[in-house]
Amino acid sequence: MLDPLAGKLEHYMDLLSARQKLVASNIANADTPGYKTRDIDFQTEFLNAAAGFAPHVVEASGLAVRNDGNNVSIDREARLLAENDLRFNIASNLLRDQIRSVKAAIEEGKNG
Repeated sequence: MLDPLAGKLEHYMDLLSARQKLVASNIANADTPGYKTRDIDFQTEFLNAAAGFAPHVVEASGLAVRNDGNNVSIDREARLLAENDLRFNIASNLLRDQIRSVKAAIEEGKNG
């Protein structure tokens, strides 16, 4: 009943959720010697998510490595958390609007 955009929003939100878990794991391991920051290639994974594939986790590149081999940047992870939150809110608002449209059509059909 929802248009194809709703399905894409659902996949997008699943991808955001997967990234949120990775960021939380990165933060939790910020003091773990040898831990390497993990992330997903968001654009590629969105295309794959639409096809039903699970996100492919990769080691984030280009980050400074400390003496203990850990490369987690709390600043980077905090920025990703904020970015993810913003994206999730936008997607959930769009999906909410889709559902409201369907609900309004149903109500109009009942009253008409």
